[in-house]
Order: sequence, then C-alpha cells, then structure tokens
Amino acid sequence: MDAKSNTAPLVFRAAAQADVAAVVALVESAYRGDSGRRGWTTESDLLDGQRVDAAGVEAIIVKPDSRVLLGASGGRLLVCCHIEKQGETCYFGMFAVDPSLQSGGVGKSTLAQAERTARDEWHCTRMEMTVISVRDELIAWYERRGYRRSGTFKPFPYGDERFGIPKRDDLQFEVLVKSL
Repeated sequence: MDAKSNTAPLVFRAAAQADVAAVVALVESAYRGDSGRRGWTTESDLLDGQRVDAAGVEAIIVKPDSRVLLGASGGRLLVCCHIEKQGETCYFGMFAVDPSLQSGGVGKSTLAQAERTARDEWHCTRMEMTVISVRDELIAWYERRGYRRSGTFKPFPYGDERFGIPKRDDLQFEVLVKSL
C-alpha cells in the first residue's frame, strides 16, 4: 500500500457467502449516493437506485469459474472485483474501492491481482470488461493500464432496476480489452 492509505499491505482472498453483505455495502458506497461522491468512481450523476443486490452477489460467488476477489487490510474490506473465466477470456467487473482510498493505489493493485489470477490460474489470454461509455475519466484510467477500446458497445439494461435507475437516456456499455 502507499502512504495515502496508511495501512498494512492488502491481503487478497476469494469471497465466501458470508461476505455477501460486506461486498454489497462496499459496492454501493463506491458507486451510489453521498458516500460515492467522496471518490472519483461514483455513478451518482448517471444513476439512482442500487448498483448490486445480495442475491446477485451471492449468485456470482457460487457460480463455477467465477470469483469475487476481496482485498482487505487490517481486517477491513477495502476493495473487491468480480472475475469470471469465459473460455480464454476473463470478464472483469463489479470493481469497487472504498471511496476514501480511491486514487491511492488500491485499485491498481487489485486490477493487477485480478489479471494475474486470470492469466496464471485460469490460463486466460485476454481480460474484458464493460464500462458505461460516458465515463471518460474511468476509461482513461483503464487505458493507462493497457486496456483499449474495442469499438463494441452493449445496451444499458433500461427498465431493469437491479442495475440502477438511469438519469439519462444515452447510457450504453463499451467493451474494453487487454491481452494478458
């Protein structure tokens, strides 16, 4: 960890069903409401409502070839992400860093750990993710870490409040990719 976080090194592990509530709380704090506004990854200007729910998090924890990676320091959950093996590609998503620690290196370390897991344990040759296409600052962050825009877009799930309540009508996902 770096000086900003002032904590012990991150310890990574796979989430278990007992971690569901903590994962939901972390993801919601990073992306929604006033707590999300403390960090730079908030989607509060784009979406209301929830980002994830307990049933969805539990489903990806128990799904084969899927892992919710947790990063903790001093027993405190600081970061999480979801990785899922899909053939030679690993999907990366549900990435959330405690808003008080954003821009401190925790996210970069976690992304690198997810990439190592995909490459070394699952033998994936590519990482893929979707990012809301109007999130220019976030896309630029991924580009600085070797991801590139694929030119592929996927529709935002308008009408499905499990993914939030859009405040705009122009939301879509852009697929970002990186060779591992």
